[in-house]
Amino acid sequence: MKILIAASEFAPFAQTGDFAGYVERLAAATAAAGNETTVVLPLYRCIREGRIAGLKRGKLRLSIELGANRVSAEVWEASGPGGVRLIFLERDELFDRTGLYGMDGRDYQDNAARFIFFSKAVVELARRESPDVVHALGWQAALVPVFARDQRLEIPTVLSPVSLEYQGHFWSHDFALTNLSGEWFPNVLEFYGSMNFLKAGIACANSVVLPGALNLAAMQTPEHGCGLENLLRQNAAKLEGIAPGVDLPAPAALSTKEKTAAREALFKSAGKTARAIFVAHAGSTGEDGLGHLCEALSRLPMGEVLVALVGAAPESQRQTIQIALRRRAGGMVHFPEPTPAEQERLLQAADFIVVPGALEPGCAFFRLALRAGIVPVVEQCAGLHELVRDFDPVTGQGNGLVFYRHSVEALIDAILRAGELPPATKSLLVERNRARDFSWASTAKALDRLYSRLPGRAGRLAA
Repeated sequence: MKILIAASEFAPFAQTGDFAGYVERLAAATAAAGNETTVVLPLYRCIREGRIAGLKRGKLRLSIELGANRVSAEVWEASGPGGVRLIFLERDELFDRTGLYGMDGRDYQDNAARFIFFSKAVVELARRESPDVVHALGWQAALVPVFARDQRLEIPTVLSPVSLEYQGHFWSHDFALTNLSGEWFPNVLEFYGSMNFLKAGIACANSVVLPGALNLAAMQTPEHGCGLENLLRQNAAKLEGIAPGVDLPAPAALSTKEKTAAREALFKSAGKTARAIFVAHAGSTGEDGLGHLCEALSRLPMGEVLVALVGAAPESQRQTIQIALRRRAGGMVHFPEPTPAEQERLLQAADFIVVPGALEPGCAFFRLALRAGIVPVVEQCAGLHELVRDFDPVTGQGNGLVFYRHSVEALIDAILRAGELPPATKSLLVERNRARDFSWASTAKALDRLYSRLPGRAGRLAA
């Protein structure tokens, strides 16, 4: 298939954070799966100055209507890593700037115009290139499905919000730049009186990819939907949960001697010992899951459990952690910013990973823990059933331990159940989880399955 990916960043040429690396790895995995993959992004100043090998001006020039004006976009091309073709859209007054989105902590005031132009240019490019699918990433490209539907582009569109926190909010007066008819504002783009790019893209895309099936249900709730939960529920039929790949390979299986050494090193650093070591991610504890976990630890016998909490916790939960750490029977040690070596040692030492609530989007650690052979102990929520099935001793099916009530008591019961697992059962679960595939190749396969199911014509969705 021919896949056209629209994004505002691409590592290492234009990046502000993890998003650029996500785009680069997604594109490379898509290309490695046998697809003819093109990534289109703005021609920023940093790209010009980066002297990308083979960057050259193409023959194509796009004419774009932007409010009362018609402006052109020059098309530049280069070869990216992994056989990915790169296209850059040049419009100097919009993109020839020091920062990608702003300077000195402030957004550019014309970001609405910049990314309306970009999205329109992507649609026009798609009209010329005729890809099988246009895949827009982030709020910056979220209007691509909107303009594609308005123009009845006969190419299906996919939108990956990447993060629901960043939505592209702009003043309503910028709506004139879209050149859409008036009914589009109240019916599609309007959000509490302003424009919301991401909202509009979700409403218009043929499919919306959220970061992992385990987060799919959670993102349709007020706690995790960032104000878009009602819209997501209304469009539930076209939501797809596809987790991004994990770059790190699964840690090597450890001998009994190596496992013992890793456990002793953790006990020494924590100043505590325990029968079982649990690891938990601070961003994967849900709204009050961390409180439940701390309360459970205070009620378990001394030396029963040690929890290694990994990652920085939200501000609202930091006091809870501090109280737990001060408790003599707290059984917790916190690694807010572990180095890669520290994280590896924790994964080597741990017996179980506990998720006492809805799993947050930062779930790469959870998947990495499964690949490390750590047995999951989780609350049944947020689509976790797609990753963890409760072990049934009768049938022998399952890969972890699941509890079904959101309570401290249910969590305690699950922790105690984990500690009572027969060694043979635990070894079985370890091997089952180590066999899981969370690679970017797996992500690309899931995307290919999605692309193949899309309707051949976006016009079928037209209002």
